[in-house]
Amino acid sequence: MKRWLLLLLPLGFVGIALFFYQGLGRDPTARDSALMARAFPAFEAVTLEDANRRVDETLLRGEVTLVNVWGEWCPACKQEMPQLLELADHGIRMVGVNYRDRREKGRAFLDEYGDPFELNIFDPEGSLGFDLGVYGAPETFLVDADGVIRYHHKGYIAPSDVQARILPEVEKWR
Repeated sequence: MKRWLLLLLPLGFVGIALFFYQGLGRDPTARDSALMARAFPAFEAVTLEDANRRVDETLLRGEVTLVNVWGEWCPACKQEMPQLLELADHGIRMVGVNYRDRREKGRAFLDEYGDPFELNIFDPEGSLGFDLGVYGAPETFLVDADGVIRYHHKGYIAPSDVQARILPEVEKWR
């Protein structure tokens, strides 16, 4: 019996090592959102701008909207702000989700880098981000006029993404 155990242990170790090695080559941003073609998750929250103003998922109905998850603490969010301002200049409606942040830091960020958002949902605990499956800011979701998620952009929106990815997706769902 000991001989079989001595043979199985190295084989088991090799099998587990191969499993983990295979995962090293995968791009974590290449995954699709589990919410694709589903309604934006139900939520109720206050806005970053006004702690007394409550909003919910109905905010995202009636017009194609880019929902961008961002935080003051996020270096890539600072890098992508010029692209978001450019998208706003194209007349695209945008709603921000200030994710795992403090209100005063979020406001200071927008004062410094610009504010392309119609409003910002304040998500200090990250509960809306969790419901969206966010694994790190920034992430952007395109929501159609019926409140259904149609596109998910993982990571920061690079300058080349504006023309190559974001604008075509917005036009497809307008």
